[in-house]
Parts: sequence; C-alpha cells; structure tokens
Amino acid sequence: MLYHLLFPLAQHSIIFNVFRYVTFRSIGAFITSLLLSLFLGPYFIRMLKRMAAVETIDDDAPEKHRIKAGTPTMGGLIILSSLMISSLLWNNLSNHSILMMYLTTIWLGLLGFLDDYLKNYVKAKKGLVPKYKLWGQFSIAFLLSLAIYFSHDSVSSVSALQIPFFKNTYLELGMLFIPFIMFFIVGTSNAVNLTDGLDGLASGIMIFSALGLGVMAYLKGNFIAAEYLNLEFLPSAGELTVFIAAMIGTLIGFLWFNSYPAQVFMGDTGSLTLGGVMAVISILLKEQIFFVIIGFLFLWETMSVIIQRSWFRYTKKRFGAGKRVFLCAPVHHHYELKGLHEAKIVIRFWIVAILLLALGLSTIKLR
Repeated sequence: MLYHLLFPLAQHSIIFNVFRYVTFRSIGAFITSLLLSLFLGPYFIRMLKRMAAVETIDDDAPEKHRIKAGTPTMGGLIILSSLMISSLLWNNLSNHSILMMYLTTIWLGLLGFLDDYLKNYVKAKKGLVPKYKLWGQFSIAFLLSLAIYFSHDSVSSVSALQIPFFKNTYLELGMLFIPFIMFFIVGTSNAVNLTDGLDGLASGIMIFSALGLGVMAYLKGNFIAAEYLNLEFLPSAGELTVFIAAMIGTLIGFLWFNSYPAQVFMGDTGSLTLGGVMAVISILLKEQIFFVIIGFLFLWETMSVIIQRSWFRYTKKRFGAGKRVFLCAPVHHHYELKGLHEAKIVIRFWIVAILLLALGLSTIKLR
C-alpha cells in the first residue's frame, strides 16, 4: 500500500524513490511485523484466555506436558495478522506471487483456525475431521499448482526442479509437476504442524528456514547477483523477499511470547499456514530441494512419526506385539522421555537448524 501511495511521488521528491528498493521495503516490513506482533501479542493472549481457547493435552503426551494445559492456543492469529498488515503496507500488491501468498495465507489460516476453534473452544477433541482438513489442504494446493504451472515468470520450464550443487541442472517433471507440488505443499504444511510440540521449537526453526528462503529470494530477484552466482533470475522474487522479511519479523515477535515457558501456542492456525506458505515460496523460487535441506528438521520430525507407526504395525503383525523405534514420536518427545529438558532440546534443534541453513546457503556458491 505504501509502495502504491508513496512511490509515485518520487517524480516530485527524490526521497520517495527509496520505495522502489526491495532492501528498504524488506527492512520496513521486518520492523513493522516485529513491532505489531509484540504489540498485538498481549491483547490476543488476553482475548484467547477469555474465550477459554486453551491447550488440551493428549493422553499419550509426556507427563511433563500436563502443566501446559490451560495455556492459550490459536496464537497463530498474532502471526498472521502482523504478517498480513505488514505485507499489505510494504509489498507491491500487483505482483502475482504476492497474490498467491495472500491466497495461501488466508485459505490455510482459516482452515487452521477452524481446526483450533473446534478443538479448543468447542472442545471437539479431534478438531476438524482429518479427511476434511486434508480436502481443504489439497484444494488450495491444486489451485496453486495450476496457477504456478501456467505462470511465465521464469526462463526455464516452470515444471523443472532445480538441483542444488550443480550449475543450471534441472529435473523436468512435466505434468507430474502438479501432483508433486500438491503433495509438497500439503506435506510441508503438516510437517511444520507436527514440529510444533515444544515451546519455541517450530517458530525458532521457521525463522532460520525463512531466512534461507529470504536470501535466495533476494539473490534471484536481483539480476546482477543472480547472474554472478549462476542463479535463474526471477523478476517477482524481489517482492517475495519483502514478504519473507515480514514473516521473519512476526515470528521473532511471536517467539517473545512462545519461548519457554510459553505464554501462548501458535496452534494449527499458525503452523499449518506457515508450513504451506514456506512450501509455496520455495516452489515460486524453484528451490524445493534447497528448502528440504534448510528445513530438514521438519522432514525428520515427520519421518519419525512414519517410522514409528510403520514399525509398530509391522512388528505387531509379525510378532503379535508392537515394538517402537522411538520412546515417543514426533522425535522431540523421544528426547524429552530420555530426560532432556525441553529448553535444551529446543536450543539444540535451533543449532541444527543453523547448521542446515549454512549447508543450504553453501549450495549457492557451489552451483
């Protein structure tokens, strides 16, 4: 909005020319979303407490989690409201990639909110029926996959998958691109949701993953940097940088309230939405494999659940008694049951996320 209102004034005063620069608007978006989340946080926490929209603890959760019962959830409202306001202020609203981000944020945000509302306010234990939740996720994923497939923002084939570590190396998916993208969006959305099990865990990891995507978006949106680093130049990537900056700002602000001991949880309102948002950003940047590298912890959390359930079913069928690979899944609960303090687990996961970020960024220079 500020871009559309103030940049045209550059013909009258050169000071307004700063609004054309992605770096200036990214800094503005970051600061705006950070301050908004810090300001709105206490208000939303009080509102959620009044609504009795508080966390309910599953029967199979670690015993230490009993003390979390009664903590406000649906804190994703803090994240999404700050993100959207900041982006509306600083982004070029005519950019088609930004419009896709708004569609993703609103659709998945409403889906996650409905799930949280049913689970924590209406007290329907399972929340939204899983098949309806998946239907909602696949619906938006299908619409987005079509929109991306028929877009023309890149020189190379839009259905080509960029292979990190190698210069100008792509895997052409053809029509398989659409189902691949659908499962990638839904899978990432649910992976982040599974990771959101400890105070500050998902929000901290997402900050580092978003930072990696932000660096990639800036480089691909800058013709000189993209040419120097042998990256594909994507004209709309610059606006994604501004959006990602707003996302990082609001996540840091939310972490102020979500760090141990958490005053609020993001719930599905935040985790389902931001997982899908980051997946779509990586697709628009044609950097899905890069995102898997920097966000590998999300994949590991999901794989721990799949491994646990598959092995239990196999051993129960084969030997008559189910056996477990982990003490509990997702894997962060495994470390809890081994006696590690929650804060130590979270910080160690953050350290791994930083190392994965460094590994991912190293692929840029190695292409």
